Amino acid sequence: MGKNLADKLNQGISPQQFRDIMVKNKERFHALYDEFQWPNEEDKEYFESLNNRDDLRCLILMADWCGDVIANIPVVFRALETGGVPIDVLIKEEHPETMQQFLTLGGESVPVVIFADTGGHVLGEWGPRTSYIQEPMVAFKKNNTDREAADYQENLSQTRQEIGRRYGEGNYQADILKELRELISTF
Repeated sequence: MGKNLADKLNQGISPQQFRDIMVKNKERFHALYDEFQWPNEEDKEYFESLNNRDDLRCLILMADWCGDVIANIPVVFRALETGGVPIDVLIKEEHPETMQQFLTLGGESVPVVIFADTGGHVLGEWGPRTSYIQEPMVAFKKNNTDREAADYQENLSQTRQEIGRRYGEGNYQADILKELRELISTF
């Protein structure tokens, strides 16, 4: 049986409320949100077409201290707001039981963008970052299973540097839109 988050629908805060209560990274988040540009007309038209659907809901597990939230969620907000998809922001620390249902590589990574139908049945999820940017972390987790190993922290540091470098390539926002489109197109 699939996951169901009916008890979480309408229990979160709105994207605007999240933006209002942010303490950390607020300026960067707002800048990315305000400066958002559609990379192409097709993406914009696709997300606009979601206004014709009333069966989608989105819940996003996130926190303002997380760099991946700051980098990725302004794009997610813009896309889904354009599509009229209702969004419930679930602050990670306030919803530990939900976080436990949506672990990434065994850990509590945010953001997790969860799509559900109006009954709360989970249709799909995205996050914490694009597959290209996530690749180094997947490889790290596979190759560094012993957290006590002498080179664990150094390897983790190198992995985080590579993730930062990939973000710096600058095309990740278009990749987010592409991955969201591919996911939403499946339901």
